Amino acid sequence: MASGGGSVASLWSEVSRCGQNGDYTRALKALTKILHENRDDVKALQCKIVCLVQNGSFKEALNVMNTYSKVLGSEVVFEKAYCEYRLNRVESALKTIEGAPEQTDKLKELYSQVLYRLERFSECKAVYTDLIRNSQDEYEEERKTNLAAVMASISQWENTPLDDLNLPESTYELCYNAACTLIGQGQLTEALNKLRQAEELCRVSLADDSDVTEEDIESELAVIHSQMAYVMQLQGRTEEALQLYNQVIKLKPTDVGLLAVTANNIITVNKDQNVFDSKKKVKLTNAEGVEYKLVKKQLQAIDLNKALLAMYTNQADQCRKLSSSLQSQNPGHPRPVLIQVAQLCREKQHSRAIELLQQFSDQHPESASSIKLTMAQLYLVQGHVTKACDVLRSIEEFKHKAGMVSALVTMYSHEEDIDSAIDVFKQTIEHYQSEQPGSAAHLALVREAANFKLKYGRKKEAISDLEQLWKQNTNDVHTLAQLISAYSLVDTDKAKSLSKHLPSADMMAFNVDVDELENSHGATYVRKKAAKVTGDNPPKEQGQGDHKKKRKKKKGKLPKNYDPKATPDPERWLPMKERSYYRGKKKGKKKEQIGKGTQGAVAGASAELDASKTATSPPNSPRPGSASGSSAAAASNMVPPRQQKPAASGATRKKAPQKKKKGGKGGW
Repeated sequence: MASGGGSVASLWSEVSRCGQNGDYTRALKALTKILHENRDDVKALQCKIVCLVQNGSFKEALNVMNTYSKVLGSEVVFEKAYCEYRLNRVESALKTIEGAPEQTDKLKELYSQVLYRLERFSECKAVYTDLIRNSQDEYEEERKTNLAAVMASISQWENTPLDDLNLPESTYELCYNAACTLIGQGQLTEALNKLRQAEELCRVSLADDSDVTEEDIESELAVIHSQMAYVMQLQGRTEEALQLYNQVIKLKPTDVGLLAVTANNIITVNKDQNVFDSKKKVKLTNAEGVEYKLVKKQLQAIDLNKALLAMYTNQADQCRKLSSSLQSQNPGHPRPVLIQVAQLCREKQHSRAIELLQQFSDQHPESASSIKLTMAQLYLVQGHVTKACDVLRSIEEFKHKAGMVSALVTMYSHEEDIDSAIDVFKQTIEHYQSEQPGSAAHLALVREAANFKLKYGRKKEAISDLEQLWKQNTNDVHTLAQLISAYSLVDTDKAKSLSKHLPSADMMAFNVDVDELENSHGATYVRKKAAKVTGDNPPKEQGQGDHKKKRKKKKGKLPKNYDPKATPDPERWLPMKERSYYRGKKKGKKKEQIGKGTQGAVAGASAELDASKTATSPPNSPRPGSASGSSAAAASNMVPPRQQKPAASGATRKKAPQKKKKGGKGGW
């Protein structure tokens, strides 16, 4: 026993020494030997669990705690919850923490992290606020940073008002979280300025560390740059946003969540263009562990974009599979159904698409507004205008909006269904009469209804609307005139009595601006205003007015071979064929003269070229006593015979180009 006790003591000394040095692997070996001596040693079990956690062996540590749960009891509640949290068993971690007999500070710290992962941001905010208020240690700044992150998440993912917690912005993490809060509130310009401030703080804080390289700084700034690109994208500056996104992708950050969000945003910039690039980027959203880094709404957005990309790349089966999976995860969300409908429309199955929309609308009336608008659009594509109107009138949320009323009246008018158009006006006016009587929107609808009825000859039906308008404003002469015109066809006595309310002719003439009336767009005659006479500019007498400047005639261009001394051809203005000296074309004459014989010989000229047959031809040799000059003259008049050289095989004969004679109109 003594030797065993001494051995255990030395083992504990080794465990202590290894713990101080951070050598947890060696400490585990010593603890295994201790537990071999006493397998129920609570202290040894606790130390073993700590060493396993420090080495990242969370599953093995959890197995030890579950195996010795009776021995350990509640001594390792924090360690168990932490291992479950790190193994992404967040629900189990929550139950473990809530079942703890005492809520210590470290358990509360872990509890807030679990609540954040479960997206229970309001509860998480309450826990962090309590921790910051009741604790004071070196982790206070980290808690404030986490609280700022919770506030940013509430701003972006929940529609609840935010409290001003007066959190500092001394570090780049705090400044970044403050910028995210501004993004959620829609203050994009302020958010972009705050992100630039966070970038500057990050560079300054990391520049002081000599061990940090420029690549490390850029890697740390990647999340800030990605968020800046997102703000630019929301502002419509897509080119700048895309450039920043690509810079982040090139850095290959280790944060799979950042990589997935950046790649997804690039896909949204590409839309249905640059599909090849989008197909490469979508692979980055499938990295392992992405589902634990992003909130549910971010994951939904990524999955929706995957389905849309499948549709744009004509992968119909993949698109249907993804959209059906999304619909099963979120049964009441309309977007997966709309993607399925879009795919059906690309396949020209409009009837099936409308059937699918009607089915979803009946099952989820709370999301029926956008669905019914899509149904109406599909009916219009098919030419069923009346059915589209029926669907639009069934949307309670929009049926009394001015834009909806205008669309319905236009469509009914196109179908020449005036009664239905008037019924739309009637129902809407009754709604405003009960909800907002006498409001500007109510009176505007009444006036439009009256004008519509008058346009289509329904003067009897327009009388009540016109009377209502006139009672609201008895000084409205235009409405009174319309009312009198309508009554003139129904009740002449009433029209006469109402005409007494018209202003007198003198009063109306007094208020008329004659000059404005004459210069109006519809005036058929406009009186010319007399010129104003001033002392400096007396009226000019007749004949003293300014003469209009005459245009100078440009001199015509002369031909290049123009000779000013030569007399121009009097017939130069006539076409060449009409001139007296035109002799016609000489084409084809040479062909007629070509006959049989040697190549190039002319039949008619053979006799002339034979000197022996001519009477006047001189002898072949000079006669005695004749002058040398006569022989020279005879030789000069003689035409020598042509010699033809044999053409080379395969050679072609080239014809010399003929010079064209100048002529035609305008020639000199």
